[in-house]
Amino acid sequence: MRWQSIVFKGGFLLAILSVMPAIASKAQPEIDAELREKLKTTIAQAHSFHDKYDAEVWLLQKSTVLSKYVKEPQKRLYILKEVHKAAKQVGLPPEFVLAVIHVESLFDPYAVSRVGAQGMMQVMPFWKQEIGRESDNLIDLETNLQYGCTILKHYLDKENGHWANALARYNGSFGRYTYSHKVINVWSKYWR
Repeated sequence: MRWQSIVFKGGFLLAILSVMPAIASKAQPEIDAELREKLKTTIAQAHSFHDKYDAEVWLLQKSTVLSKYVKEPQKRLYILKEVHKAAKQVGLPPEFVLAVIHVESLFDPYAVSRVGAQGMMQVMPFWKQEIGRESDNLIDLETNLQYGCTILKHYLDKENGHWANALARYNGSFGRYTYSHKVINVWSKYWR
C-alpha cells in the first residue's frame, strides 16, 4: 500500500513537472527591445518633488488613505515618496501608480504572485535577465517601482494614452478589461 502511494505521488509529481515548462513559456511574453532600454535608463536616474508645499500636501493626503493598509507613519511616507519619485521620473501620475500597487499587492513589499511576479508592483523576474541586472532585488521598493513604473509607462505610450489597454498589457491580460476596470475604480475611489 505504501509503495503504491509513493509510485502515485512520484508519477503525479512527474506529470506536473512535465507541463511546467509550457506554463512558464506562456507566462513570459516576447521581449520588447525598446522597453528593455527604457528599464536600463530609468534605473540609472532619480527625481523627486519640485515644490515643498505641494509635496507636503500630497504626502499628507495620500498618507491618510494609505494608513488603512500601512500602519507605521514613517513607512507610509517612505512608500509615498518613492512612488512619487519613480512615477514622476517616467511621466506617470503617482496616483495611478498607487492604484496599481493597491490592486497588485495591497502595499505588501514581499508579495509574490502564483506566477512569480514580485514586490509591490508585481514585476516579473525575467526582466532582470533581459536588461542584464540579474542581481537586482525586486522586493526592494525602489527597484520594484523603477521597473514597474517604466513598464507601465511603456505600455501607456504604446497604447497612445489609453489607460485600460495599458493596464491590461501590464497585467498580461490584454483584450480583457477586468483588471483595468479594477485599477481605475480603485484610483477613482481612493487615490484621485
